[in-house]
Amino acid sequence: MPIQRRIPKRGFTNNNRISYKVFNIGQVDQLVAKYGLTEFTLESLFLNGLVGRTDLVKILANGEIKAKLAFKVNAASEKAKQAIEAAGGSVEIIK
Repeated sequence: MPIQRRIPKRGFTNNNRISYKVFNIGQVDQLVAKYGLTEFTLESLFLNGLVGRTDLVKILANGEIKAKLAFKVNAASEKAKQAIEAAGGSVEIIK
């Protein structure tokens, strides 16, 4: 049997990759209605069991938002920021 079939396959894993828990702004209205959120922060998400203590949260712009909320998250796309501010909310990026 050739050597390339005898040796296990190994791929590349990036050690510097940052993985986020992603929320679309279309999901935010549902979460506000279900959990009664007044602001979208890491602490409020953790208390409701949506993210872990050390998870990073990112907001993406898929969908529409109707709620006027203050967001305090680790990252947000530019379109999501524009949509949130157009709905009357604010976005604060936490490092």
